[in-house]
Amino acid sequence: MQLLKQQFINNQWVASKGTCLLDVMNPYREERIAQVTAGDEADVDAAVHAAQQAQPAWQSLGGAARAKYLEGFADALEARRASLITLSATNNGKPLAEAEIDLEDAIACYRYYAKRANALDARQGERVDVEMEGVEARTYHDPVGVVGLITPWNFPLVTSAWKLAPALAAGCTVILKPSEVVPLPEQALAEIALEIGLPAGVLNLLNGDGEGIGVPLTNHPGVDKISFTGSNRVGEAVMHAASARTASVSLELGGKSPIIVMEDADPDQAADWVMAGIYFNAGQICSATSRLLVHESIAEALYTALAERMDALTLGDPLVEGTDLGPLTSAKQHDAVQRYLDTAVEEGLTAVRDGQHRTLPDHGYFLAPTLYRDVPVESRLWQEEIFGPVLCARSVASEEEAITLANDSAYGLAATVISGNAERAKRIGKKLKAGSIWYNSEQLVLPETAWGGFKQSGIGRELGPWGLSAYLEVKHVVGPA
Repeated sequence: MQLLKQQFINNQWVASKGTCLLDVMNPYREERIAQVTAGDEADVDAAVHAAQQAQPAWQSLGGAARAKYLEGFADALEARRASLITLSATNNGKPLAEAEIDLEDAIACYRYYAKRANALDARQGERVDVEMEGVEARTYHDPVGVVGLITPWNFPLVTSAWKLAPALAAGCTVILKPSEVVPLPEQALAEIALEIGLPAGVLNLLNGDGEGIGVPLTNHPGVDKISFTGSNRVGEAVMHAASARTASVSLELGGKSPIIVMEDADPDQAADWVMAGIYFNAGQICSATSRLLVHESIAEALYTALAERMDALTLGDPLVEGTDLGPLTSAKQHDAVQRYLDTAVEEGLTAVRDGQHRTLPDHGYFLAPTLYRDVPVESRLWQEEIFGPVLCARSVASEEEAITLANDSAYGLAATVISGNAERAKRIGKKLKAGSIWYNSEQLVLPETAWGGFKQSGIGRELGPWGLSAYLEVKHVVGPA
C-alpha cells in the first residue's frame, strides 16, 4: 500500500501539517490501495508563499522558455504511458482504453499550450488602432498571478492538463489540489516538475479534502484566481469565497445534456453515438448526453438497437482488455446513483434495461447500464445530473419540440444532434443553448476548441485560446505617439 504523507511545496516533498490520513480505494477490488495526507491550512499557506515568491521570475522568463517546460510535461507523460494508464484504471475504475484516452488528451493539451506560449511573446506590445491623432496605444498580457487549481476525480490527467497547461503558459504559478478520491495519477506531475527542472515554487501539489485544502485555498488572500471543476454545490461555495476579495474564478460544473435523434437518422448508427455519449466512464462525465430526445417515428427501432448494445457490454475488471464498463469510482458515488434508481422505482418509470436485466460482477461498485423510456419532464431523473450509467429517454413529434425540450434545463454544457442531413443537424445545433455541440459524431473534445457551459454549467471557458485568456489580464499603455 502506498503512503503519501507529504506535500509537494517549492520543489520539495515536505511533511504535511495535517495529522489525518485519507483512504484511497481500488473501486473494482473494493480494497484500500493508498493513504494520502489530509492536508490543512498551514500546507496551503506554505504553498501560496512559495508560489508568490516564484511568480515574478516565472513571468519574466517569457512564453518561449515556458513552452519548453510544457513540452517537457508532455514528453514525460508519454514516457510514463504504461504505468499511468494502469494506475488511472486501478484508482479510477475506468477501463484501460478509457484511461489511455485520458492520458492522450492530456499530452495533446500540454503540446497545444506549448505552441500558445511560444506565440505569446509576439503579442506583447501589439499596437491598437485608435482614431485620435497623435496617440499611441499598445496591448500587453500579464499573468493573473497565483492560481489555485481544483480538479475532479473522473478524468484526473486531462482535467489537470486543461488547467495547469494554460496557467503555466500564461506565466502563473500554481497550487494544484487533486481529488482525494483519485489522487494517485496526478502525483506524477510533481515528479515530472523535478525531472524537467521546473523552477521551484511554480507548481505546488497539495493532497487533502475540500475542508482541509479546498476551503483555505479558495479563501487565501494570496490566491489571485481559482479554477474549479466539480459539483454545483461546491462551485457555489468557491464563487462565494472568491467574491469576498473579488478574485477571478473559472467554474466547470454540472450538466444534463441532451442528445437529439431525428426521424431521418439511421437507428443503428444513432445507437452507437447514443451509447458513447452516456456509458463512457460509466456515465461519470459532466458532458454525458443523459437526456435522449428521439423522434417518435424511429423511437422503437432505436430502443431496440440500444437494448442490444447494452446487453453486449462487458462489465468487469478495468485492467482486463475488452472490458467495456468498469465500476463507479467510489462507494459514495455508487450509493448516490442507486438513490436515483430507487426514485425511478418510486416514480414508476419504464425500464428498457436496468439491473433486472443482467448479473453484475461479484465485487466492485458496479451498477447496470440503465435506460428508461417515456420519462416525464417533471421526473428528478430527467431534471438532475445523475453522474452514472443512466439514460432517460422520451419521444418527440417534431424538430421544434426537440429543441424546446433540449433547452429546457438549468444546465447548458453540451449536446449532440443526429440527423441523416448534416446541414439540418448543424442548424438544430445552433439553436441549442450549450457550450459544446456535436452533430453526427461521438463527443470530440479538441484542445483547439473551447470547453465550458451556459447557465448553471459554469463560468468561463477552458481549452483553445479562451483557456489561455482565462489566466491572463489585459492592460493597455496609452500616450503620445
